[in-house]
Amino acid sequence: MKGTKTANGYNRRMAKSSSQINPQSKPDDKVDHALRPQKLNDLIGQNQVKENLSILIDAAKHRGEALDHVLFYGPPGLGKTTLAHVLGNEMGVNVKVTAGPAIERAGDLAAILTNLRAGDILFIDEVHRLGRAVEEVLYPAMEDFALDIVIGKGPSARSIRLKLPKFTVVGATTRLALVTAPLRARFGAVYRLDYYDLAAMKKIVSRAAGMLKVQADESGVGEVARRARGTPRIALRLLRRVRDFAQVRADGVITQNVAKEALDLLQVDPLGLDDVDRRVLKTIIEKYNGGPVGLNTIAASISEEQDTIMDVVEPYLLQLGFLDRTPQGRVATKSAYEHLGLDYADEGQQRLL
Repeated sequence: MKGTKTANGYNRRMAKSSSQINPQSKPDDKVDHALRPQKLNDLIGQNQVKENLSILIDAAKHRGEALDHVLFYGPPGLGKTTLAHVLGNEMGVNVKVTAGPAIERAGDLAAILTNLRAGDILFIDEVHRLGRAVEEVLYPAMEDFALDIVIGKGPSARSIRLKLPKFTVVGATTRLALVTAPLRARFGAVYRLDYYDLAAMKKIVSRAAGMLKVQADESGVGEVARRARGTPRIALRLLRRVRDFAQVRADGVITQNVAKEALDLLQVDPLGLDDVDRRVLKTIIEKYNGGPVGLNTIAASISEEQDTIMDVVEPYLLQLGFLDRTPQGRVATKSAYEHLGLDYADEGQQRLL
């Protein structure tokens, strides 16, 4: 029951925000699966990661071995799941997908491992949420390709080691620091995914528009790309909403003006900030004189989950330079005041930096 509650709580947190620019996966993102690149050459952006993966794949193919275990980390929506499937396609093997909170007991993991075939990829999303007992089963499986099972109880109990085919674990996490050191050490390749630049985002939106058979000119594509906060998942979601707007309120063609009107209606501003982002900044500035203020206080003030602010809102605000983290709390910068059209009074900021 405890594991079920944990998994249910995870699902509730994932589905909590209905914001169009929440990079967490949503049920209506299923169409994105058809838009995902299938091969490494189809991937746009993340050039350094692509080059490293290309070497990893070619070396494994040359030796006729399974890929080394791979860990991807970075903000949500940047393509960690997509990369796992690309690795499977490049190696010509099956990909078994699961998530850390979904593996409630060690027996659940054992059932998954015993059904893997040689070379298969086990993709574990949110790998930092694996339970300690589950991790203990995973360690020998990753290192020795063996599964230790205890049969019986008490003095008559005995341990049996089952051989597993050589397989690959691909882990994904948004919080590398929460991945335990023993687990992190067992991944032979660790790669960070960064936010995409504007040029890459334009290519992603243009490719998706073509696959969705949506008419969009260059300026319309650029407008969607600029407001997608460097995240492909958000870009695809915004593109679908702009497509709907163009079909209902315009002539079906996504131009810059149509995209602006549609995205303004969704409360997504030119920098990609939505209502939650602005509420966080305004709370810090107007209620707490620009900060410093603690995360708990901000979350309570705007009735949002702390995890939502930490994982969804803060990373992009930090990247834009609108927010600073200090030992005393969060502080709004001068750039945040200017973006919101508020007066910045430096002498009024009682900050302990």
